[in-house]
Amino acid sequence: MAVKAQLTGPLTALQVMQDAPVIPVIVLTDVGQAVAMAKALVAGGIRMLEVTLRTPQALACIAAIARQVPEAVVGAGTLRSAADAKSAAAAGARFAVSPGYTKALGQACRDLGLPLLPGVATGSEIMMAQEDGLNHLKFFPAMQAGGPAMLKAWSGPFGDVRFCPTGGVSSDNAAQFLALPNVVCVGGSWLTPLDAMAQGDWTRIEKLAQQASILATVA
Repeated sequence: MAVKAQLTGPLTALQVMQDAPVIPVIVLTDVGQAVAMAKALVAGGIRMLEVTLRTPQALACIAAIARQVPEAVVGAGTLRSAADAKSAAAAGARFAVSPGYTKALGQACRDLGLPLLPGVATGSEIMMAQEDGLNHLKFFPAMQAGGPAMLKAWSGPFGDVRFCPTGGVSSDNAAQFLALPNVVCVGGSWLTPLDAMAQGDWTRIEKLAQQASILATVA
């Protein structure tokens, strides 16, 4: 597998989305696992890593990856406030993902230089994000909110918007999303299964990343 050039400096949301077909959505409860997991994903061809702020250990895990795995690009997910954005940036996050969108969160991310993929599930939410200059969005929760059919419907009125569907996306249906012209990548948790994490099965996680990294060529 070709080694990707290291990304330095500020990123754009499009760069984050275009780097690989899948952005892993990661829940970490053990800082001791963070670095080994990140190295396994990178070895498999996936380096944009969304560590969700769903556990007390999340920020420490982001910091550990940012410090010890420079070839990875670690981001923070589940941001819900400006305070979340500030904490994530301070920990070393280089991009942000949120389940929804507010102007306060958008402004905080702009001030911090964090590219933001905000979650949207309706046309009104897309329009609110676009008012603030955001055209690269997370479709969430993707399957529950209409799946590929909804994205096809949005391609007419929102032809200038590109999406990262997340929520109910799996190895079984990812190719259906990636085949859509308005989808750049997908987000999913299947690259870091709980049992593999608990067992420290980094070889399995690397293989899952390898499979995910070629999804676009299959779609």
